[in-house]
Amino acid sequence: MKIVLQRVKQASVVVEGRIAGEIGKGICLLVGIEKGDTLQDVEFLARKAVELRIFPDQEGKMNLSLAEAQGAVLAVSQFTLAASVKKGRRPGFDNAESPERAAELFDRFVGLVRESGVRVATGVFQASMEVHIVNDGPVTFILDSRKWGN
Repeated sequence: MKIVLQRVKQASVVVEGRIAGEIGKGICLLVGIEKGDTLQDVEFLARKAVELRIFPDQEGKMNLSLAEAQGAVLAVSQFTLAASVKKGRRPGFDNAESPERAAELFDRFVGLVRESGVRVATGVFQASMEVHIVNDGPVTFILDSRKWGN
C-alpha cells in the first residue's frame, strides 16, 4: 500500500463538476492499493498518517500530529500509485489490486482514520476526479507499507 501524503492549507476533490469532498488545514492522502495488501497494511498506514508529527508547533518545528493541529483528511483512492514504469513509456498496472478488493481496503482505511477522531472527506471511488490542493510548505511524504515492514 502506498500513500502520497501532502500537508495542505486546503484541499478538495471535484467529480462531474461538483465538490465531492473538501477540507481546510490538514493532509491530503492519495492512496494506492496494491495486490497482496492486507488489513495489516491498512491499519499500519492509517495510524502512521494520522500520528506523523508534521505540523508546526509554536516554535515553527514539525512537532504536532494531525489531531494536535486540529486538521482534517482528504483521502483519495489513486490506483496509479501501483503502476510500474520500469519498462517502456506506458505504465503497467498489473500491481494494482482489483477494484472490488481495493474499494474494501480503502473503505477500511477511511474508517480507521475516522475512528482516530479526525474529520475525513473523500473522493468517489473509481470516478474521474479533479484534486485541488494548496500544499503547505510544501510538505510531502511517500508512505509505503512494504518498505517499512509493518
